[in-house]
Amino acid sequence: MANILMGLDEVGRGPLAGPLTVGAVILGTDFQTLPEYTELHDSKKLTAPKRNHLAEVIRDHAVAHGLGWVKSTDLDRLGLGPALRLAARRAVSQALAANPTIHPAEIIIDGATNLLTGTPHEAIATTLKKADDLVKEVSAASIIAKVARDYYMTELAKRYPKYGFDTHMGYGTAAHLAALREYGPCPEHRRSFRPVAELASETRTPTKSPNPTIVGRTAECAVATFLESNGHHIIAKNFRTKSAEIDLVSTKDQQIFFTEVKFRSKSDHGSALAQITPTKLNQMRYASEVFMHKNPHFRDYRPLLAAASVIKPDYTVEDWFVIT
Repeated sequence: MANILMGLDEVGRGPLAGPLTVGAVILGTDFQTLPEYTELHDSKKLTAPKRNHLAEVIRDHAVAHGLGWVKSTDLDRLGLGPALRLAARRAVSQALAANPTIHPAEIIIDGATNLLTGTPHEAIATTLKKADDLVKEVSAASIIAKVARDYYMTELAKRYPKYGFDTHMGYGTAAHLAALREYGPCPEHRRSFRPVAELASETRTPTKSPNPTIVGRTAECAVATFLESNGHHIIAKNFRTKSAEIDLVSTKDQQIFFTEVKFRSKSDHGSALAQITPTKLNQMRYASEVFMHKNPHFRDYRPLLAAASVIKPDYTVEDWFVIT
């Protein structure tokens, strides 16, 4: 078998809880004859039922596949970069151990970082951005890694039902951050991640006023989730200039939205628009112009300013609308 290609991809870099998981897959030429071959894409673009079906086909028909895991406590101890490299080594080792007669000629890694630096496979490793949607072997690796990690988090939800791990898979949604604030972290939370550390500290001192930074971050997360559920793609958070800041930048339908998030403790404290003064509006407009200048690849997008209001106690997105 010539030109044997292995794909490598990680899942779970950003969550606040749960393990880091890396998938490694060698599909082989026979897999290309299966109808599922053309259905392999970035796991995030597939529905859960489709991912589950494809993961089963990959496990049954791929020449070799493996998973590398690093639990949250080890991630805290090692740091994210070393943990990613460890998970990658474990995934490759498991895949090659499953079929010792196979020797990949190239390993393509999704992203821009060679996770196999310092290993015997460093010389044959290639990094490629968006490889999880461009290279079928990497797509397959992303699929088996996500399905395995999602299953782990779903099972974890049974042990720690207060956190809703089966709905957000450990990511920092508004509901997850609210649960962290109320209950503190569980053993599966990544204490080296700043939101967990800050919220854990706040939980230990309940008489202390909530940290405004944490409140703001939670509100912004709620709005980001709201926008994504309505077809937006979040491309930046807390974009700063010397004199202004934009909380969220998102795109949808060739439009780019610059959203100011306003948090209110009560629904009768005035609308979000009422809290945006003419001075603030000018600052938003200036920041949006700076962003567009620094990101010329969005020059064909129509820029729009927007505002969102989030209220207690559950960080509900009360409203989001375009200003100009």
